[in-house]
Formats: sequence, structure tokens, C-alpha cells
Amino acid sequence: MLGLEKIEHIGIAVKNLEESNLLFEKILNTKCYKIEEVESEGVKTSFFQNGPNKMELLQATRADSPIAKFIEKKGEGIHHIAFSVKNIREEMQRLKAEGCLLLNDEPKVGADNKLVCFIHPKSANGVLIELCQDTN
Repeated sequence: MLGLEKIEHIGIAVKNLEESNLLFEKILNTKCYKIEEVESEGVKTSFFQNGPNKMELLQATRADSPIAKFIEKKGEGIHHIAFSVKNIREEMQRLKAEGCLLLNDEPKVGADNKLVCFIHPKSANGVLIELCQDTN
């Protein structure tokens, strides 16, 4: 059966990664397990694991990055919600048939060596949704 299986992670745009890491370490009662800079996207990220749940904090590293533009327009907050899927290509076809606008025609390799695709926020009540398929 096709469909979104579970939330893979929630991405939160922040102005200051260091300060936000301290805040979420207190809230989640755990340390971030990974900090990574993705130059191509102009972002520095940190990841938290809390039980089965993952969260990604994203800070812009340059003014023209998608995160900088998001914060300028909307302020800090939830940037995207990522869902696990078993077959990303079939899920993309299903969502297109349902009238969803996808931001990519083909899945691409994303973080953690996952295949990813994004649903345009206009198709999801203003929420950027990421589909993630394990490649293992």
C-alpha cells in the first residue's frame, strides 16, 4: 500500500544554531548528535534524536540561501516535515495524480544517503513536505 509511513524528521529554521542547540538540548533533554554544513544549500544543520523522533535545526550560512529567505519572510520556525516512504517514485506518481505540485520531477540523493523529493507548500496548506526513501 502506498502512502507516507511515518515522520522521518522535522526541520526547523533558526537564526542562531549554537543558541538553538542549547535551547533544544534543554527541551529534549538530549545533546545534538551531529552538526553538518551543506555548502551547496548555504546551511549549517544540527540533528537531534529523541526516542524514535528526529529533528533538524537549520541555520543559513549565506544571505541567499533558502533558509535565510524563509526566516526573512516567515521568521524562525518549522521549515519542513519529512516523511518516510517505501517507494518514492510510486509515491510521487500517486501524489501527482492527486493534484500535488512536486518541486522535483525525479528524486535526488539527500542527507543520510536517502532519496528525497519535496511537495510544494502550495499543495500542502503552506507546509513544505519532504519525502524520504532509504537506499539501503
